[in-house]
Amino acid sequence: MKTIKPAPVRRSVEVKASVERAFDVFTNGFGSWWPHSHTISKGKLRTAVIEPRVGGRWYGEDEDGTTTQWGHVLVFERPNHLVLAWQISSDWQFDPGVMSEVELRFTPLAASLTLVQLEHRHLERLGPKFEEMRAAFESPNGWGAIMGLFATAVESDQTGEPTHQGRGA
Repeated sequence: MKTIKPAPVRRSVEVKASVERAFDVFTNGFGSWWPHSHTISKGKLRTAVIEPRVGGRWYGEDEDGTTTQWGHVLVFERPNHLVLAWQISSDWQFDPGVMSEVELRFTPLAASLTLVQLEHRHLERLGPKFEEMRAAFESPNGWGAIMGLFATAVESDQTGEPTHQGRGA
């Protein structure tokens, strides 16, 4: 039996910022721009966190302090390269047994202009409803909208400084 391998979801955006600032806002400032509607938690999302190291978690934290893991960091090479393990199954639940990858490349085009490219790949690993998930990633509220929110944050007065200190391992 042959496994269907769907095309990755790709989005890119140019931001008026240095490559360092773009990377820092995406990682350290993640909770300041990630949409609170985009969570798999049962509670109300307060913030989202990417722990800035290989093996670090990326997760949501609810207003009551409950954390819901989304995956972990596979590559953290400031300021050019980030790869996150997406461990959310096609049932929209954290599952350490599944893993697709969200790769981000930050490429300087000029001193204050950066191309940020996102690729979400290996979607077939997400479970039997991976096609539905791909459609969600491609939807108006998917990766394109998220990259738009990120671009707005980079070009605003936000500093990219940590808004929340990640906990533990």
